[in-house]
Amino acid sequence: MKEKVVILGGGESGVGAAILAKDLGFEVFLSEQKALKEVYKNQLVEEGILFEEGFHTNELILGANKIIKSPGIPDSAPIVQEIKHRNIELISEIEFAYRYQKGKIVGITGSNGKTTTTNLIYHIFNQAGLNVGMAGNVGNSFAYMVARAPKDIYVLEISSFQLDDVKDFKCDVAILLNITPDHLDRYQYEMKNYVFSKFKITQNQTEKDVFIYCKDDQETINFMKANSEKIIADKIPFSIMEKVDRGGYLDDEDRLILNYKEPYYEMETKQLTIKGKHNQYNSLAAGIAAQHFNIKSEKLKACFQSFKAIPHRMESFLTLGGIEYINDSKATNVNSTWYALESLNKKAVWIIGGVDKGNDYSVLKELAKHKVKAIVCLGEDTIKIHQAFTGVVDVMTSAQSMKEAVKVASKLAQKGDCVILSPCCASFDLFANYEERGNVFKQCVREL
Repeated sequence: MKEKVVILGGGESGVGAAILAKDLGFEVFLSEQKALKEVYKNQLVEEGILFEEGFHTNELILGANKIIKSPGIPDSAPIVQEIKHRNIELISEIEFAYRYQKGKIVGITGSNGKTTTTNLIYHIFNQAGLNVGMAGNVGNSFAYMVARAPKDIYVLEISSFQLDDVKDFKCDVAILLNITPDHLDRYQYEMKNYVFSKFKITQNQTEKDVFIYCKDDQETINFMKANSEKIIADKIPFSIMEKVDRGGYLDDEDRLILNYKEPYYEMETKQLTIKGKHNQYNSLAAGIAAQHFNIKSEKLKACFQSFKAIPHRMESFLTLGGIEYINDSKATNVNSTWYALESLNKKAVWIIGGVDKGNDYSVLKELAKHKVKAIVCLGEDTIKIHQAFTGVVDVMTSAQSMKEAVKVASKLAQKGDCVILSPCCASFDLFANYEERGNVFKQCVREL
């Protein structure tokens, strides 16, 4: 009798896991509590994979030998609680895929910068001629790539939600960019739980593996000091605040220095196509990973100069009447928005708001005071925003839709200013995800 695998969740990771399970010869069933997107439903039909949508049928799920949970489903969900009560093996899609892949894994996690760094590393490796694929929390699911497009190297963007249900998953190169408050609603509003989840990227590493981390990030350093015996990989730091003896840093002449492996590498930050302090961090982390795979300096420099910023992250896409419009919809937490505001060189009308995940806006007050001339609040959680910035920013108003927010912001801005959508919050009150939010913002601007 075939072993039965049930997939909980019918998004990118769930459908990818179902396809891999089918290819491996398991009996496969997928259950999605909401309506499936047409693209995923069509995939399941074409693959001949049984599924249900709109509900979970317990008797069909709980008879499984193994259950693969999509990262968006919290442990507090009743079906998950019942699975755990019955001691059925419950794992994540990246754990399932890991068990059947044969390549090297570069895993990138952090509260901010994951997608940019993942794309940058993929760009460098691909341009260097390596047999590399990009998957995880960006692009295809890891499981789908293992099933249908296996690679020698997988560059994976990995969220804390994906790490929560790993057991044996291991990165040959693990990168932790930073840890700042995010998704605390998922972690009982306890920062220590969130930090622990992020560090699961190191839990199975050996002395032969590499852990690249930010020496400037206090949460990272505190955890490493308290748990030094648990992190046995070769620890390689990067910093823009001080010189490091082995790793990567920003020197006094505003140059990125990579001294992890010879030959050493240096590049002026003004030569980077992606700007801001956050991208200096991202570039250092990516550069160390490239040196680990022995990518030559001239290739690395060409890749840094040819890389294009990802959509929805500080995406300056249009200038109308002398006003620059910037789509930073991917900024779903306070720290990400901090770096966005810090990088601005002109006065801003700031569109902010959405689903608050336990944000502390106080760290943004000083930047807002000097860089923001007006705030337009959008979404369901605006009371905390008004409380935080009243008296800090001269003009504060609210909007009920993106179209209204863009119209109001365009009237508050003047020639030489910018209008920036950098929400600090999740998008699920008005939009399916940050991509939809960013695309709607851009469309509303174009319709002005």
